[in-house]
Amino acid sequence: MARGGATKPPGNPRRRMRGLTVATLFVFSIFAAQLLRIQGFDSSAVAAQALEQRTEKVTIPALRGKITSSDGVVLASSRARDTVVADPTAVCTYKQKDRTCDEATNGVAVDLAAKALAPLLGRSVESLRPKLGGSGRYQVLDRKVSPLTWRKVAALGIPGIYKDSAEAVPERVYPQGPNAASLVGFVTNDGAAGGGLELMMDTALKGTPGHSVFEKAPDGSKIPGGRQGGVKAVDGRDVTLTVNSNIQWYAQNAIAQQMAKMGGQSGTAVVMNAKTGNVLALASYPTYDPNDVGSAKGSLVNKALNDVFEPGSTAKVMTVAAALEDKKVTPNQPVVIPNRLQRYDASFKDSHEHPTINRTVAGTLAESSNIGTILIGETLTSKRLEEYFRKFGLGSRSGLGFPGESAGLLAPSEKWSGTQRSTVVFGQGLSVTAIQAASVFQTIANGGMRMTPNLIAGTTGANGTFTKAETKPGSRVISQDTASKVNAMLEGVVSKEGTAPQAQIPGYRVAGKTGTADFYDPKLRKYSGKTASFIGYAPADDPELVVAVIIQRPSASIYGGTVSGPVFHDVMTYALQELKIPPTGTTTPPIKIEVTPQEAAADPTTLRDRPRGSAK
Repeated sequence: MARGGATKPPGNPRRRMRGLTVATLFVFSIFAAQLLRIQGFDSSAVAAQALEQRTEKVTIPALRGKITSSDGVVLASSRARDTVVADPTAVCTYKQKDRTCDEATNGVAVDLAAKALAPLLGRSVESLRPKLGGSGRYQVLDRKVSPLTWRKVAALGIPGIYKDSAEAVPERVYPQGPNAASLVGFVTNDGAAGGGLELMMDTALKGTPGHSVFEKAPDGSKIPGGRQGGVKAVDGRDVTLTVNSNIQWYAQNAIAQQMAKMGGQSGTAVVMNAKTGNVLALASYPTYDPNDVGSAKGSLVNKALNDVFEPGSTAKVMTVAAALEDKKVTPNQPVVIPNRLQRYDASFKDSHEHPTINRTVAGTLAESSNIGTILIGETLTSKRLEEYFRKFGLGSRSGLGFPGESAGLLAPSEKWSGTQRSTVVFGQGLSVTAIQAASVFQTIANGGMRMTPNLIAGTTGANGTFTKAETKPGSRVISQDTASKVNAMLEGVVSKEGTAPQAQIPGYRVAGKTGTADFYDPKLRKYSGKTASFIGYAPADDPELVVAVIIQRPSASIYGGTVSGPVFHDVMTYALQELKIPPTGTTTPPIKIEVTPQEAAADPTTLRDRPRGSAK
């Protein structure tokens, strides 16, 4: 016994063993219960969670459908492209014995990889080194690698080089280049429609993406025999246009050549089927290369649809047609045309000085007299004129559905000023697009029936089934009789007595109208330069084609007959030959253009300046 008291007896070893055993069994019971829960009650949920963690879902992009012309030429198509990426933490092991990254050998591995990849990716070794040896685990090397090139890259066996299907964006190509760029539009680098028909028909073209599902190992590789599946991508529908590729090419080049010859800011050429309203060409200058949009300079829009301008004398066709339709005038009715005509605070004149002359209504249109047209327009109320202009399609979009298309400008007649009441009849104080202007002449050529312009012939699905595009019914604007009378007058414009003999085509009867108007520059906020135009159709006695040529701010000349008339002649001649439209073999009937002063004085219906000098 020790000093100070008795010692504590040692613990019972058996008791301690029993306690330890109980504690151990308690712990194991907890593990057993948890295991029972996982494998028994919650096995499905746990298995699903594990499967989800090792399952990879990769998006499979759909290829956009093709855009083709009516004659089968491809204007836009897509081709599969892969995105090649690098994991620098793995590239550094390339061709190293122990397959590990080592600071002493990293540079050698990266250099070898760069030299192997450079010729396949079309890149320099120097540009690849920073990416292959960079920081992080994800470096994009190229986003537009063809499947064949990828197979060659994969065959190199460089660690850490793989394709990222989730980043794959098919490449859009435009075989015709600038020829139809502003019409077809373009697609951005991320595959989104950027304008033109690409945007207009995006729903049909883009298709539906699919996806691929597979089980992956911890290193990211696919597990053989593991879960696999997915949904196939559905490629977009092919879109067939009404546009003829040859006529489009010719019109685009004809405008470009005349712009180089005459100078100017921009030019457009529209070719339409006179009977259906189908657009056969829609040329716009300047243009750009849709394969390299990033290098484009200036506007990417189609100026035939987006730009507005005062039409000038081409609008006189509507004024004369309206007066004829309402039986206010007749083709041979005399018109006394003075050198000046005062209306409110404005003094109006023609394009050239002249003494008082006597013309018929037909002669007024043939010689494009502003003063004569004002007198003809004053036979109608402002409201009635506006009604006809809107029936011809002014003040509203054409119906094409083209992105960014302008409706033009046509103010309500009750808001016309006194002088504007006189200017609108000869095409100033209102604005149109080239497609609207062409549609006016399509209406005359089609016997007074306006057809909604159309660009889309139909679409073709993956199964090869062609679905024809819906066409809108025509609307009657003027009678067949009125259209025939205006047609005869427009043939007079192209005669030697008219303002555009340059538009004549040997063997064919041609009808048309010149236009020369002041050009309003929105940047300068004032009128600057001229708009020169010629719009016509052929064969005049059985119209098949309408051609409208508009050139803005020409510098070598300003008149529609000399600036735009020759382009009309060349484009119309080519289009007639391309579509194998023969001459009708008939001769142009004569029209009465002049009257004598005695005839004008003796005819009680003669149109002349009224002494009080104000319009209705």
